[in-house]
Amino acid sequence: MIRSFRNRAQRSVAVICAAWLVAGFALAQDPKATAAQGAAREWLALADRADAQASWSAAGKKFQAAMPVTGWADALAKARTPMGSVKSRTIFKTDFTKSFPGAPDGDYALIVYTTRFANKAEGHETLTLERESDGKWRVVGYFIR
Repeated sequence: MIRSFRNRAQRSVAVICAAWLVAGFALAQDPKATAAQGAAREWLALADRADAQASWSAAGKKFQAAMPVTGWADALAKARTPMGSVKSRTIFKTDFTKSFPGAPDGDYALIVYTTRFANKAEGHETLTLERESDGKWRVVGYFIR
């Protein structure tokens, strides 16, 4: 009797763990999240190199309309230089919405990273991306806290 209970309990735990594992893989393989996160990573690589021109050019139309490249170069330098180089960066969360304050309805992704910099033990980088008319995700907002 005790042995039977132990076997059932072990099987139940194994089934629950397998379900969590499958659910985790399903979330990790969500094509929408994968595409938005990939675009964010590519854009962040440009910002990490302090390449203001390339990161501005790779950003979305709303980003470019809100700030000329010279303004972005100044803002990027002010935000990132004091932090130092990136030591690690992990996705904290990814959310999707159809509406965003101050912007027309559309497809938006909000990706928050937990980032460790050389001169800041832990910061949070928040990127807002929009899926533009060509179907590509592009950064339209970037903040560090």
